[in-house]
Amino acid sequence: MKAIVLLSGGLDSAVNLAWACREGEAVLALTFAYGQRAAEREKEAARRLAAFYGVPWQVVELPFLAEITRTALVNREKEVPVPAELSGEEAERTARAVWVPNRNGLFINIAAAFAESLGADAIVVGFNREEGTTFPDNTPEFMEACNRALAFSTLNRPRVVSYTVAMDKAQIGMAARRLRVPLQMVWSCYHGGEEQCGRCESCQRLKRALAAVEQEGEG
Repeated sequence: MKAIVLLSGGLDSAVNLAWACREGEAVLALTFAYGQRAAEREKEAARRLAAFYGVPWQVVELPFLAEITRTALVNREKEVPVPAELSGEEAERTARAVWVPNRNGLFINIAAAFAESLGADAIVVGFNREEGTTFPDNTPEFMEACNRALAFSTLNRPRVVSYTVAMDKAQIGMAARRLRVPLQMVWSCYHGGEEQCGRCESCQRLKRALAAVEQEGEG
């Protein structure tokens, strides 16, 4: 299988990159920059991961996304939420605060154009079960809807694939260990500081994954 991999530099996309390389050939890794706070750190993480796996890498700039949304991911005047819980109403509130209009739909459609150009069979995305409960564009249903649309909008009909879509973060962490993903290269924080903040939703989920890795290592 020849794949285009959406590579944000975070844990989920890193695991899916490693998996895609194991299952076939990753012909291109795409990273999207849309004015998000962590853009530079994400690009650096993605660049290092792509180099580690020997995969061609390209950044796609989408500045208009920052212009049409007030999400906390791009609006420095808003505070990035620090949820006390990662489920229920608290998770839904956080999801609304960091929502970017049609982000995954846009990313997948851009990747589909590359897939048709390069003759790729798949578009590999880093979805997971946890975030699928609050982000509808992280679900199997969304993937299948995209696949139905791509059957009409492309000639080679690449399919959207996610090796982690049915996993929670702990399971993804354990998959990272089995696949020997270089976790020191991963950047999952919503912020773009010198170090990951450890407090935002994405950092909290990464901590859960890393705790599972540590526990499995001790077992």
